Amino acid sequence: MGPLDGVRVVELAHVAAGPFAGMLLADLGADVVKVEPPTGDQMRGWPPFADDGEERFSHNFASVNRNKRSVVADLKDPVDLSRAQALVAAADVVVENYRPGVLDRLGLGYSTVSEGHPGLVYCSISGYGLTSPYRDDGAYDVVIQGMSGLMSVTGEPDGNPVKAGVPVGDFTAGLYAAYTIAALLPQVRGTGRSVRVDCPMLDCLLGVSALQTSEYWGSGREPQRLGTAHPRNAPYQGFSAADGDFTVAAGNDRLWAAVAEVVGRTELVGDPRFVTQVDRVRHQAELESLLQERFAGEKREHWLTELRARGVPCGPVNTFGEILADPHVEATGLVAPVDVPVAGPTPTVVFPVRIEGQQPRLDRGAPRLGADAAVYDEWVTT
Repeated sequence: MGPLDGVRVVELAHVAAGPFAGMLLADLGADVVKVEPPTGDQMRGWPPFADDGEERFSHNFASVNRNKRSVVADLKDPVDLSRAQALVAAADVVVENYRPGVLDRLGLGYSTVSEGHPGLVYCSISGYGLTSPYRDDGAYDVVIQGMSGLMSVTGEPDGNPVKAGVPVGDFTAGLYAAYTIAALLPQVRGTGRSVRVDCPMLDCLLGVSALQTSEYWGSGREPQRLGTAHPRNAPYQGFSAADGDFTVAAGNDRLWAAVAEVVGRTELVGDPRFVTQVDRVRHQAELESLLQERFAGEKREHWLTELRARGVPCGPVNTFGEILADPHVEATGLVAPVDVPVAGPTPTVVFPVRIEGQQPRLDRGAPRLGADAAVYDEWVTT
C-alpha cells in the first residue's frame, strides 16, 4: 500500500504537465482515473509506437500515464458530462490542465463541482495561472521556458538562447502540483473544506530559478549564458577529452588544487589569476583554455579515474542510452518493466524516491483508451 492508497483522483488533463502530476500521485498509490475525449489524449498520437499491425500504442504516452485507468467522455455530450461529474463527485482530487475557463463552461469548473463536495482538492495547471494578464493565452513548454528567463541563461555565451532538452516547464509544474496536492490532503480531510490550487507553469519555473533571481536582485545585473560554466565556481563545467566529454565540479580551493595536480600544472594554484574562487571565476575563460588543452590529450576514462581518486566530483556526459545502461541504474532499481499495451513488458523509469519497506508501484501500465468504463459504477456506488 502506498502513502496515497485510497485517494481517488480524476485527471482531466492532456499531454505532459497534468498527466505527469497524475502519474506521480498514482505512483504513490492513488487511484487515478484519466477522463479522455473520444479521440484520446493528444500524446497517444506521439511516436515512437509499439505496432503489431492491428493496433499501435505510443511509448511517449506510456511514459507519463502508468498506474492509471482510462474512461472516455465527450464533455459536450450531456450524458457523458453527467458521468464525468459523477466521477468528480466521488473523487478526493481533480487534476486538470485545460485552458482557464474551459471546464467552467462545461460544468466541471471548481465553483460548480466543489459545491456540496467536502474536502476536494481541485488543482488547475496552466501556462500563466488564473490571475495573470496572460490567463487566456495558450502556453507550451518552449513558450514558458522563453518567458521565464530560463532560455536567457541556457546556451553558449556568444550563441542564441537555447531551450532545455527536457520539457522542464511542463514537468516542474507537474512536480509542484503533485507535491501541493499531497500536502493539502490531510488538511482538507480534517476540515472538510474544499480548496482550489492554481499552478502556473511560468511561476513554477521562476520558483526553481532562485539562484538567478537572487543574483539579479542582489547585483542589479542580468544573469548571462555561460554554456556549462558556473557564475560563482570554476573550474565547474564540461570539458572534452580525446574520446568524449565529461564534467568537473571543483567547488573549492582544495578541489581546484587537485585538478591542477591531475593535469600536471600545479603552478597554476599560485597563479594570481587563479588563487581564490573569485579569481578563478573572473578568469575562467583563460582557465578553461589551459585545462582543455591538457584534457584533450587523454581519453575520458583516464581523467575520470584520476579526478575521482583525488575526490574531485566529475562524471561523463552521457547519452540516454549510456546512462540507462549505467551500473547506477541497476543498483538503485530505477528501471523496471511495466506492461504496455501492444508492446508488452517495457522498461520504465519508476518513481525515483525510495520509500523504506515499499516497492515502486507498477501494477498497471498506461491504459488503453477507455479501457476502464466499469469505474463509473465502481466509484459511484461505493
